[in-house]
Amino acid sequence: MAIDFTLAPEHEEIRRRVRAFVQDVIVPAVPGDLPRDDYLRIIFDLRRQARAEGLWLPHMPREWGGMGLGHVELAMVQAEAARTRLGPWVLNCAAPDEGNMHTLLHWGTDEQKEKYLRPLLEGTKMSCFAMTEPEVAGSDPTLIRTHAVQDGDEWLINGHKWFISNARRASFAILMARTEPDVPPGSRGGTTAFLIDLPQDGWDDVREVETMHGSTGHSEIVITDLRVPDAQILGGRGNGHRLGQYRLGPARLAHCMRWIAQAETALDMMVDRALNRYSHGSLLAEKQGVQWLIADSAMELYQCKLMVLHAASKIDKGEDFRTEVSMAKHFVANSLNRIIDRSIQVHGALGYSTDTPLANMFQHARWARFADGADEIHQMRIAERVIAAYRDTGSTNAATGGLPL
Repeated sequence: MAIDFTLAPEHEEIRRRVRAFVQDVIVPAVPGDLPRDDYLRIIFDLRRQARAEGLWLPHMPREWGGMGLGHVELAMVQAEAARTRLGPWVLNCAAPDEGNMHTLLHWGTDEQKEKYLRPLLEGTKMSCFAMTEPEVAGSDPTLIRTHAVQDGDEWLINGHKWFISNARRASFAILMARTEPDVPPGSRGGTTAFLIDLPQDGWDDVREVETMHGSTGHSEIVITDLRVPDAQILGGRGNGHRLGQYRLGPARLAHCMRWIAQAETALDMMVDRALNRYSHGSLLAEKQGVQWLIADSAMELYQCKLMVLHAASKIDKGEDFRTEVSMAKHFVANSLNRIIDRSIQVHGALGYSTDTPLANMFQHARWARFADGADEIHQMRIAERVIAAYRDTGSTNAATGGLPL
């Protein structure tokens, strides 16, 4: 079994172009403290430039206007684009629209693709994915309480959602609701996905939830007697759990790709600081304690990259990737937190201040350990699959990557 993550020359050229576009075009174009209208004008102009440069929709097939990259190639694009917060959005491969595009392409009818997918691809509309609820564990979508009752050729929906990212900017939502009262909570097959046009009566965006990094577009939604035509079901009645898991698997890995960019940025900053800060008779880079922080971070980042590339290769081959993605999601999220924390430590008080991006990066990084599944849920699933592999085969190899060693 050959394992070769060397990029083809054409893909290496794409990576070079993405890096140059991020560094030379995106970063200089958005100075701080801009008036909102100027900011919006600049970032939409950046999108037009990305499209003109052929750096648009790296994750989508060519027949839908994308770059036609597989997940291994997408990893290198996301890891370059996410060196700045706006990068994935400018290339139109940012969450939650990226995952919703994949979902609509796979599950949507022709009519739904034209109405909802096409505007996402064109960059003229934005979307959200409404699954998480405050009353039940977000890591267990089988417990969803938002419910839809059929009334003729319509559905009447009531419920409560929160942390619905992008909701206030969205033109539509993919809403998960329980439709099968005979299927008990905690069982699969009881939920259905609905396409909800926004704004709409019965959908009340009551607030943006304030987080430790500010109010950044995660809405709390109260749904009261929201009427939706039967034709707005996405993926078939009762298929909500399958659809959600189809969406979340690759989306988790795409997050990891972007987190690697942030972790590498933090490591670069750590080393640069160590090479330029003189203290107690020598540079920080010459002190063993600092060298250990750098070495630990480099080793973790190496593991992160290998895990993401291997999981991406399994997706591209059509193999079962659930265990590898769970492992990558857990490990990369925690490594991101540790590497940024070490970089702050090497920077000292400067790292704790807002004079560098590290403080803001650290605030955002804490979210990674529960977004798209808390650490403990992934650990539970990983352990279940390891145990099952041993029971089935007498070996845990299949649950540790299935690698030839």
